[in-house]
Amino acid sequence: MATLKSLRLRIRSVRSTQKITRAMKMVAASKLRRAQERAEAARPYAERMERMLRSLASSVGGGGGALPLLVGNGNDKVHLLIVVTSDRGLCGGFNSSLTRATRLRVAELTRAGHQVKILCLGRKGRDQLRRDHASLIIDTVEGIERGLGFAKADEIGQRLTAMFAASEFDVATIVYNKFKSVISQVVTVQQLVPFRVAEETPAADAGLKAIYEFEPDENEILADLLPRNLGVQIYGALLESQASEQGARMSAMDNATRNAGDMINRLTLNYNRTRQAVITREIIEIVSGAEAL
Repeated sequence: MATLKSLRLRIRSVRSTQKITRAMKMVAASKLRRAQERAEAARPYAERMERMLRSLASSVGGGGGALPLLVGNGNDKVHLLIVVTSDRGLCGGFNSSLTRATRLRVAELTRAGHQVKILCLGRKGRDQLRRDHASLIIDTVEGIERGLGFAKADEIGQRLTAMFAASEFDVATIVYNKFKSVISQVVTVQQLVPFRVAEETPAADAGLKAIYEFEPDENEILADLLPRNLGVQIYGALLESQASEQGARMSAMDNATRNAGDMINRLTLNYNRTRQAVITREIIEIVSGAEAL
């Protein structure tokens, strides 16, 4: 049976933890609003960029064969997985859901006879994936979330372009959490290289397609926009991941705060019962001693 002192110490410890989790929840809530606004503001630009590239790619037809970023390099052997996780923990299942999806993807590609490489954007992804796939991790980029801007995403995009030109991979896919709500983040797998051209437009929109004249021609525009699109799509994924991280952390800290409150209530009840039992025992001892005299 626990002593009164041990129960008091444990209650004090849980209350201290509750203060920390409540403070972390408030900090995450304040960061979430700005991160959500940035992610939602970037979505239309990234989607419009993708639609424009798809329109250009469909208009050039066979003429786009000279652009490896559009049609690939003719191989499908080496796959690069770019896993976007956080540098810090205490955010619920945010990182574990991503690494779980990555392991499934690695297993699927390996069974199909492909070689897999992993580029981790975030320390937690590296820490979790290196237990099973340490030999597949080629590098880890940390500190992206601090002062996140397009320059960092564009730097990663340029690195991917150089790696693709050096034939270090054939297909590049990014795995990240897309922000849906505070309690919901969707694991998203998006192919970056080669650029995936969308399916044919619905028949209802077939009669609305306009005819454009491009200056310079479509191939030159695609040659300039395809590398830039890598930075845009990576930047959008990083913003989505940042908003998802803060939402997951806010939800996790809210659950931890409520669980700490429930534990304090149980410990307080146990403390009161123990204290009552101690007082009752002391009274019995006093009465028994008085009767003995």
